[in-house]
Amino acid sequence: MIKTLNIAHRGFSGLYPENTMLSFKKAAEAGADGIETDLHVTKDGVIVICHDETIDRTTNGSGFIRNHTYEEIRKFNAGEGEKIPSLDELLSYVKDKDLLLNLELKNDIIHYNNLEKNTIDKIYQYKLEKNVIISSFNHKSMQKVKQYDNSIKTGLLYGTAIYKPEEYAKKMGADALHPLFSLVMDAKIVQDIKKSGILINTYTVNRKNDMKKLIDLGVDGIITNYPNILKKLI
Repeated sequence: MIKTLNIAHRGFSGLYPENTMLSFKKAAEAGADGIETDLHVTKDGVIVICHDETIDRTTNGSGFIRNHTYEEIRKFNAGEGEKIPSLDELLSYVKDKDLLLNLELKNDIIHYNNLEKNTIDKIYQYKLEKNVIISSFNHKSMQKVKQYDNSIKTGLLYGTAIYKPEEYAKKMGADALHPLFSLVMDAKIVQDIKKSGILINTYTVNRKNDMKKLIDLGVDGIITNYPNILKKLI
């Protein structure tokens, strides 16, 4: 039986400031197998880690990330004195660790030019191409990833039901499906996807009972805010 991977959502975001280096380090210490995080681009072209298009919710600053330079972004407090990290900072941290990185391109609302190419180039710079899967709700973007480098794994994020999702994933050339967890709480759906050779990494699972069911169903990865709780179950 394949082990279900414990993937920390925005790091150990249940207890620490989301998408900060503290959150990522605490996730590793808690025994997570991987880290899920979100990528945006600053005004001066630096890829940074934040979930929202703006910094209003997660820092003491305000405004769109694309309207701030990296130097400006770094002045804001992202919680407990933490700063918004750059992608370089995260990749440098994980380069000598056995951690899966799920990099979500946040380009479904704002279009960042060449985000796919620039992210992949960074991945290769740190020699992490075999430890990364790139995901997005923007499925056209995932096709761009494959066009640029077919060997990089991609995952299709979705929050509403897709008819025969395994066929859709094959058509899109994706390696994985990243569904809202409630969409795959059915043995036949999981079996059909798995039979087709498509991976299932499901988000965001924070209750023990849901974790247990998904482990029993045999999903490949569970994305959670509480990697400590999932670690005990796995």
